[in-house]
Amino acid sequence: MKDVLNPSLSIIIPTYNHARFLRTALDSICAQTFNDWEAIIVNNFSEDDTVAVVKSYDDPRIRIVNYANHGVIAAARNHGLSLTQAPYVAFLDSDDCWYPEKLQRCFDKLAKGYDLVCHAEVWVGPGERRRTVYYGPDARATYESLLLDGNCISTSAVVVRRGWLERAKGFSIQLEFVTAEDYDLWLKMAHNGAKIAFVNEVLGEYLIHDDNQSRVALRNMQAVLAVFEHHRTALNGQTYARRLRRREAVIMYSGARALQDSGQYRQAWRYFFKAVVHYPWVLRFYAAMVFNAFGRRP
Repeated sequence: MKDVLNPSLSIIIPTYNHARFLRTALDSICAQTFNDWEAIIVNNFSEDDTVAVVKSYDDPRIRIVNYANHGVIAAARNHGLSLTQAPYVAFLDSDDCWYPEKLQRCFDKLAKGYDLVCHAEVWVGPGERRRTVYYGPDARATYESLLLDGNCISTSAVVVRRGWLERAKGFSIQLEFVTAEDYDLWLKMAHNGAKIAFVNEVLGEYLIHDDNQSRVALRNMQAVLAVFEHHRTALNGQTYARRLRRREAVIMYSGARALQDSGQYRQAWRYFFKAVVHYPWVLRFYAAMVFNAFGRRP
């Protein structure tokens, strides 16, 4: 273990009333084969046992700070960043966890000259559902592709050079970006020229539960649309007009699918119809609508 006062990596963990998940997240950090890290838990004044959970770890690398983020998780992450000078940063949501080789595998990739590395994850839930998600590939992490084809990076799955976070001025705290502030950050980093790569190995788990599923489906769709509208002027409207319109429709479709996936079939119709009206030439729109008519998920 290296000097705990000058770690190579800072792990930023925003949390609020997630004591029931936090121990799993912290255990997964402590089990890492790479151990030159610090973990900063940015606690939004939780009312559960969050503080007790953190204090139960007799590890000087783990600390907790209270910070009122007023519902803007980006502000909590930015506050965590302000408390460290570590050259590398990783983010871990307090209800997610990593596998033991996560950090070492990411550092092996970063050593090849990359600025951000993202690995594959298992999406766990709702219920007993499990799905392996591979992000990338590298060609998908350009500014143009991220904007026109959508986000392909997961916040809890990245390790990034802090200099690029500073150059992008961290996560945006614009209220209309809430739940999609990570997408905005990756766009800013790609636009600035960051080299982004992917590890095609499952190195963590992303938990889907009642706290983060149906309740935020529409909010996330609206936030992604806001990020898209903010960045679209960087591309020539005439050259990319068709693809820009298709991307807007796909965002609306994704909102409909999120509602459908959470069993809100009636509410999903509105956004399926919006997607089809906006750009009617995508076959999967219609396939999902057939399933929706029968109250089923694809």
